[in-house]
Order: sequence, then structure tokens, then C-alpha cells
Amino acid sequence: MEGGMTPTAGSARPNASPGTGMVRSVDIAGPAGRLEALLSEGTPEAPFAALFCHPHPLGGGNLHNKVVYHAMKALNDPEWGLGWPVLRFNFRGTGLSQGAYHGEAESGDVLAALAWLENEYKRPLVLAGFSFGAAMAVKALMEASADGGQLSSQVRALIVLGLPTWVEGRNYEYLSLARCPVPKLFLSGDHDQFAPAAQLARVAASAAQPKRLLLFPGCDHFFSGQLEPMQQALACWLKEELG
Repeated sequence: MEGGMTPTAGSARPNASPGTGMVRSVDIAGPAGRLEALLSEGTPEAPFAALFCHPHPLGGGNLHNKVVYHAMKALNDPEWGLGWPVLRFNFRGTGLSQGAYHGEAESGDVLAALAWLENEYKRPLVLAGFSFGAAMAVKALMEASADGGQLSSQVRALIVLGLPTWVEGRNYEYLSLARCPVPKLFLSGDHDQFAPAAQLARVAASAAQPKRLLLFPGCDHFFSGQLEPMQQALACWLKEELG
């Protein structure tokens, strides 16, 4: 693990073949009702498909969140060298998604979206989330692993942006990550008010290998002024880990 590593500028965005650029609205059958979703289609030869989960619904989080959108573009836009299909969805009770906010059961929404994506593309998956979405992504992946089903074996990487470790006086430790063997990227600002750098470093240290912790200096929870470096860090790590 590269704890406290400062992301570098690296090379310019690589050249890539044009993608479809198509975005379609889709409905997913979730455990609390229909989930509203958007699918950004990728290049036909894309070897992976990705799911991105949005931040806290009660704080205004939805699939259009700017961090989620820019992260999605890093995975979907061929300009970044990947061109993968990426699915974003609204958690239950958000936007046009049915149901009501729960706080923990939303991991079931993640699993439903993963199953839809796997059925649509029949290829390995990357699971990602920002803030509350990152926490639900971790929870969902560990639930899928505990069930021992095919879905968990299809997830080849986990990306958590701004994973919350300190919210309203409560610590979150994510001890289950010690049993998570897929490559993991912890990406956050070192001034993240919901993920103090020292706490996030402890969470990352407790996680199973392979893993990497990237902290952006002077950056807050919302990657203010750091969205493009965040995109570059995502694309570079994925190409390094997954080829």
C-alpha cells in the first residue's frame, strides 16, 4: 500500500478510439422497487463494465453528483484510455427510484444494479462509489462474497472515493475489508471532513492486499478543484491493475 501518496500529474490523456457516447435511461428491479438509472455505453471491445454509487441521499446526493459524474467520465470516455460502459443509479427514495431511504439496506440496491450490469454485458465488473455510495459498495461486495454467489466473483476491483470514517461523532472502520481480496483503491483528500487522513490510512492498512491509498493534498471531501487529477488517478490505477 502506498499510504499518504501524493498523486502526480503523470502523462497527458492517452489517445483512444471514439466511443459510442450514448447514454440510455434504464429501470432496475431493486429490493424496494424500481431504481432509476443511467447507462453510459462504452466501446464495443471494452473488457470491463463499471457501477458507480452516489453519495448520501439526505445530503442531496444522486446519480448526477459532480464527483460521480466526473469519475464516470474517467472510466467511460475513451479519451482517458478505457471506454467502459458505466452504470449510475439512484438509491431507493432518490429521484424517480421507488422506496424510502433506509441507511443500510441500500446495499441491496447496489447488488441489484450489479446483477443488472452483469446480465447486460456478461463481462467482469468494477464497483465504485463516492462517500455514502462508497460505504454501500463495500457493504454490498462483502454481502455478495458471504453468499458465495457468482456475482462477487465477477467484481474485479473496488474503488472508494471519500470513504466516510467519521460522521456525526461516529467512527466507521470497515473491518470486512480484511477479507476482500480484489484490488482496492482508496482515493480521498487529506482535508476530507468525513474521512480524516489518519483514520482512512488505518482503514486502508487493515484491508487485504492488493490495495492503494491516494491522498490529494489540501483537498476536501468533494475534490474541490481536484476533479481532473482525480479522474487521472482513477484511469491510471485501473490501467495499471487491470491492464
